[in-house]
Amino acid sequence: MKPFELENGEVAIDASVIAEGLGLALPLLREQMNAGKITSQSERGIDDDSGRYRLTFFSEHRRFRVVVDEGGAIIQRSTLNFGDAPLPKSLHRPGG
Repeated sequence: MKPFELENGEVAIDASVIAEGLGLALPLLREQMNAGKITSQSERGIDDDSGRYRLTFFSEHRRFRVVVDEGGAIIQRSTLNFGDAPLPKSLHRPGG
């Protein structure tokens, strides 16, 4: 699997990319996703950003965002780490 794939309108990203971005071991990522402690948001670009997707993943203390193109290439990635403080609710929204 490529790091990112788009198939039949469904977005898929390799879990190891998310785990790395959130600073978690892969088994812990899966455990927290199953428990609902990791949430995500997907946005499709329009106009100048057409053909791009912004995927955002939230854990208790981090926000990981990755921008990808339709071909599966990662264009940009960023992590916002709040250390021991919980992630502010304001960051759980588009553009935040």
